[in-house]
Amino acid sequence: MQIAISTDGDFVSEHFGRCPYFTIVDIKDGRVTHKEVIANPGHQPGFIPQFLHQRGVECIVAGGMGMRAQGFFAEAGIQTILGASGKIDFVIKELQKGTLKGGESLCKPGAGKGYGLDKAVCDHSHEEHKKCKH
Repeated sequence: MQIAISTDGDFVSEHFGRCPYFTIVDIKDGRVTHKEVIANPGHQPGFIPQFLHQRGVECIVAGGMGMRAQGFFAEAGIQTILGASGKIDFVIKELQKGTLKGGESLCKPGAGKGYGLDKAVCDHSHEEHKKCKH
């Protein structure tokens, strides 16, 4: 299975659309057979799901995404796992074992709307903002 992980440095990005990179991993029989990091092609409604679908991605892991984006991924046949956090290598190990648990999206409604990669103001609480990298 080919999986895309929204990536910011060595960590899962809190919002898939504003992540600078995606880590793409192929996992077969619990083993990583291929891993690459690609630049985010841009945050336009519906573009990233189609872009990743054309690359063969079957699942995306992210800290969060809005409902509209989740719908675009569903239309493209891509499973979403939200609420992920931590180091990319840890997430990959959890994926290999089949133990990565999804949860609530870390994004609030409208948090990414219209801002793309250049968003300078976040909509998180003060505590969440300390972890925010934008």
